[in-house]
Amino acid sequence: MKLIAPSILSADFTILGDEIRHAEAAGADWIHIDVMDGHFVPNITMGPMIVGVVNKITDLPLDVHLMIETPDNYIQDFAHAGADLISVHVETCPHLNRTIDLIRCSDCQAGVVLNPATSLDTIEWVLEYVDLVLLMSVNPGFGGQSFIPNTIEKIERLKQMIDAKGLPTLIQVDGGVNEKTIARISSAGADVFVAGSAIFGTGDYKKSIKNLKDRF
Repeated sequence: MKLIAPSILSADFTILGDEIRHAEAAGADWIHIDVMDGHFVPNITMGPMIVGVVNKITDLPLDVHLMIETPDNYIQDFAHAGADLISVHVETCPHLNRTIDLIRCSDCQAGVVLNPATSLDTIEWVLEYVDLVLLMSVNPGFGGQSFIPNTIEKIERLKQMIDAKGLPTLIQVDGGVNEKTIARISSAGADVFVAGSAIFGTGDYKKSIKNLKDRF
């Protein structure tokens, strides 16, 4: 099954509760929460408090993407706040197996994230320990960026790696996902699609999500 995970980074935070409820009613499968610290990426967004609030608003799985330095210091805080899946960047984890174990010991599913220029070789030896690999298809830090085309080849290669090992690991793609790009991303092997402005930037969330799913 292929899934849509709207990113609340593009939501209207003055009515965040309504935005999330509308996205859920419109057919969202997960809620994607982008956490940025102003160090690893040039932006500051939200922390465990927001995750706790979102957890009270929806029963959908909370997909928390940590774009932060020293994620080990905060994983348990996000888990206690209600995260269902926590993804960390390989670029920030010198002891990646230890970080993955910490996520799992916090009763969350574990994901690893690669920036556009980061090689798939960096996750070859942890694939069997994670539930999801998130491929960034833009340079992380800000919403509304254009999809980087060679991500398609990267998705295809990752899919081959996963299939060769006989693993159920999901492939998630984040950045520039919209009605024009999602068909190619899906055909390449992606399972979960993070969409921000392609959903929250529209007037009809149900129509927007349906249009995305129709292109799987």
